Amino acid sequence: MALPELPGLTSMPALQRPDLLADVVAAAVSTWPWRDQVAVVAIDETLADTAALVAAYGVALEASANCVVVAGRRDGAERIAACVVRADTRADVNGRVRRLLDVRKASFLPQDRAVAETGMAFGGITPLGLPPAWRVLLDARVPAIDVAIIGSGVRRSKLLLPGAALADIPGAQIVDRLAG
Repeated sequence: MALPELPGLTSMPALQRPDLLADVVAAAVSTWPWRDQVAVVAIDETLADTAALVAAYGVALEASANCVVVAGRRDGAERIAACVVRADTRADVNGRVRRLLDVRKASFLPQDRAVAETGMAFGGITPLGLPPAWRVLLDARVPAIDVAIIGSGVRRSKLLLPGAALADIPGAQIVDRLAG
């Protein structure tokens, strides 16, 4: 199968460039059944945020997937989930996500905790390589992306992969209307 590509970006097999991946992401990709269909593209790290990436590289907003980490408490126990949505939508944190976590209030995990607990850079957090206890909630529109561009765990690169592959992340749960 051909390596995923997007116009304007030079892709290479992710496993051949572990220097462009966070260590936890490289480890997750290396054992993942989709590993041969995961590409990495080097980018200017100052352009890692979605709006800047789309403007600079001409990537379609609908091809970009964002991963945000959300937490809430119930009966003294913290519940954490990574939510993956298309970049042209926003995770419904105060509605759908809160109900799925069964918490009174859901909030974005503080940046310092997200970085420390994932082993990934803020702005590069991806659902591959997350702590196993975390839930991965995937908006139902994400698997329909032909070639998705998503974080690589670092700001200086992005992963390219079939959106359908994201549905095969261990423990991923596909959710209708996760985002609005």
